[in-house]
Amino acid sequence: MFARRVSLIGKVRGCVSDFTLTPVSILDSLQAPLPLQETEKPGVTIIERTGVSLFHVLARKGADLQLAERIREMFDVALPSTPRYVASSTISFVWAGPSQWLALCEQYDREVFAASLSSLHPNLASAVDQSDGRTIIRVGGQCAREALAKGLHIDLHPSVFRAGDAAITAVSHIGAHLWQLDDVPTYELTTFRSFAIAFCEWLVDASAEFGVRIIK
Repeated sequence: MFARRVSLIGKVRGCVSDFTLTPVSILDSLQAPLPLQETEKPGVTIIERTGVSLFHVLARKGADLQLAERIREMFDVALPSTPRYVASSTISFVWAGPSQWLALCEQYDREVFAASLSSLHPNLASAVDQSDGRTIIRVGGQCAREALAKGLHIDLHPSVFRAGDAAITAVSHIGAHLWQLDDVPTYELTTFRSFAIAFCEWLVDASAEFGVRIIK
């Protein structure tokens, strides 16, 4: 998932214009506070997940069970009914509230993925493309939990929030959707693109004491 910078090369005579789309990562403007030496292991790593298709899926009233069965048949994954993250080899779903989910996929072309979701019967669900409206940030490392805890409104202690858990929350007053991938720990977080740079700037500051590596 990229922000896109558009350059216009215009030829006034003949009114011909050439548009060039140049991918720009939101991490390009960030810099770690203290550069790590090659031998140093960062306590926190920050990566923007690019090339990911992200859709918001909303079940029709009373169609949760039928939708879950259809999703299982199509993608071989059990749609979560509680704040959880589940994944198969091709797709992942994150609970996003009653009867709604985020669907993420990086192996398919977006149009192909959209077509597969659109094949769901209209009486079962609606699927809306959010790929250009949100940014997905992966935060990992042995100190990732401590860094995020400085601004999160939920408890990330492993006794209450484990791999596979998800939450709709806020980080430093920025609305976010968070889920935990593994016990390292590694987290992924999505927020609206307009808030992504502010979130990453906060995260770099929160991670500074642990050593942070921004992977672009």
